[in-house]
Amino acid sequence: MQDIWACSAHVSRTYIEEILFQEHPMAMTTLLTLLTRLSEKGFISIEKSGRRSYYTPLISQEDYLASQSKNFFEKLCGRNISTFAAALCDSGLTKEELAELRDMLERGTL
Repeated sequence: MQDIWACSAHVSRTYIEEILFQEHPMAMTTLLTLLTRLSEKGFISIEKSGRRSYYTPLISQEDYLASQSKNFFEKLCGRNISTFAAALCDSGLTKEELAELRDMLERGTL
């Protein structure tokens, strides 16, 4: 999804394959299966144009991250802010990153 979000407008399977090959090489059939599943789950749309398929995100990266954060907070932390804060502290964030988070909370920019 990150590679699809990084592109402007719709993107072809061959372009996605070229981008992914650099860091996550996979067989074309595996990529097609992944793209089909993302479409079935409502994350992307597939538009056919001749023999080519183009993929467009249906959910923004920001909306997806917000949804996943809410799920994490509700399901894994039981909506308990102390559990959530402990998980953040134990996540490997540096003291500087935690301080930045604290500053953002204090300024109300979150």
